Amino acid sequence: MKDVIAAYYCAFDPATPPKVRATLIGALAYFVLPLDAVPDFILGIGFTDDATLLLAAISMLGANIREEHRQAARDVLANMDD
Repeated sequence: MKDVIAAYYCAFDPATPPKVRATLIGALAYFVLPLDAVPDFILGIGFTDDATLLLAAISMLGANIREEHRQAARDVLANMDD
């Protein structure tokens, strides 16, 4: 979950290159929108395509996710525990 939140912060950082931002926003949108290749309501496999696409985007573009994005993600997750 930390990587997904860090990708969100990276996608909306103006310093991130436009192609990287567009790819991350597209992957995040595919993850949260209900219409996709494998319907999410199918138990067991519904979210596998979503997760695979998002993790692939993060893996390919991970060099653009800076420490400040990762720290912001850690902060969000730490505040959720409160």
